[in-house]
Amino acid sequence: MPTHKTSAWPLAWVCLGLILYASLYPFAPWRDQGIAPWFFLTAPLLTYWTGFDVVSNVLGYMPFGFFLALAALRSGRSAVALPMALLACAGLSLSMETLQVYLPGRVPSNLDLLLNIGGGALGAASAWSLERLGVLLRWSRFRAHWFVADARGGLVLLALWPVALLFPTVVPFGLGQVLERLEAALAQWLVNSPLQEWLPLREVELQPMLPAVEWSAVLLGLWIPCLLGYCIIGAWLKRVRFVVLLVGVGVASTALSNALSYGPGYAWLWLTTPVKAAMVCVAVLAAALLWLPRRASAALALLALGLDLSLINQTPMGSYVAQTLFSWEQGQFIRFYGLAQWLGWLWPFAATVYVLNVLWDRAPES
Repeated sequence: MPTHKTSAWPLAWVCLGLILYASLYPFAPWRDQGIAPWFFLTAPLLTYWTGFDVVSNVLGYMPFGFFLALAALRSGRSAVALPMALLACAGLSLSMETLQVYLPGRVPSNLDLLLNIGGGALGAASAWSLERLGVLLRWSRFRAHWFVADARGGLVLLALWPVALLFPTVVPFGLGQVLERLEAALAQWLVNSPLQEWLPLREVELQPMLPAVEWSAVLLGLWIPCLLGYCIIGAWLKRVRFVVLLVGVGVASTALSNALSYGPGYAWLWLTTPVKAAMVCVAVLAAALLWLPRRASAALALLALGLDLSLINQTPMGSYVAQTLFSWEQGQFIRFYGLAQWLGWLWPFAATVYVLNVLWDRAPES
């Protein structure tokens, strides 16, 4: 397989971030407990474990091993794909378990180490099998047929968007609400500091969204990934299929987020008449702009991102969302949704960087 750029590398970095977050949360208090950091290697295997522990440790490393092996395969390094992925997973798991010795709230385990390595090996073997079966070659042809040559950044953002939607939001598709938490974190960090007096404070409290503003935020939140898709897809018929798939995935992810956060009975409670109206408007806008050039799509996406972030960050988090986040941070959800939390905050800003890069790109449009 020829060497070329692949989206697998950035996705592997994302998986690494998730593992670091899930393994070391809550990142404090660090202390030396007078125990050798490698004691768990020779300790007897745990006799008490739950199915959740087994599944989370295996599934937590499977994507990392998969994308590492896939990146090596897609970069022309087939001979080292499996051993490189396996060694990386083993080294990362060993490092995380060793660091957990210094976190009293975490329990290092040789069973976790074995499960992590097994998960990474399963992921790497899956990538290698797909390559042997010719699936990766067919994906390369599909990608070349559907997307522009340099579509890696856009593909990564669109792949991460459904995961970001798992994070509870103040309005459907409303990612990037960071102002309130940034203010609270900064105030806590500067407490009893001379710089505390320099901390800018809002003179007016954040107010709940008016219906028209909420409708606008929902529309913009769903329209932005559509425009990102237009940045990497040129043909109008392909754009139609993409928008249909995107809306379906967005609706499914939001419903899953509500089901996980509030219970299965609340999965579709968010799908109100204003939200449906906003989704219809997105469909109309997407249809009207099917022939929009790539740079024009990026310019509109940049404008939509600025407006959406402004609207989202002028409203408070809300008691229901805050309570849900607390339950995530105190329970088992944090192992799986730590990444969704950060993606929910940072995805719009990463998208902003990407569309700016598209606008600055001087290469001729295809």
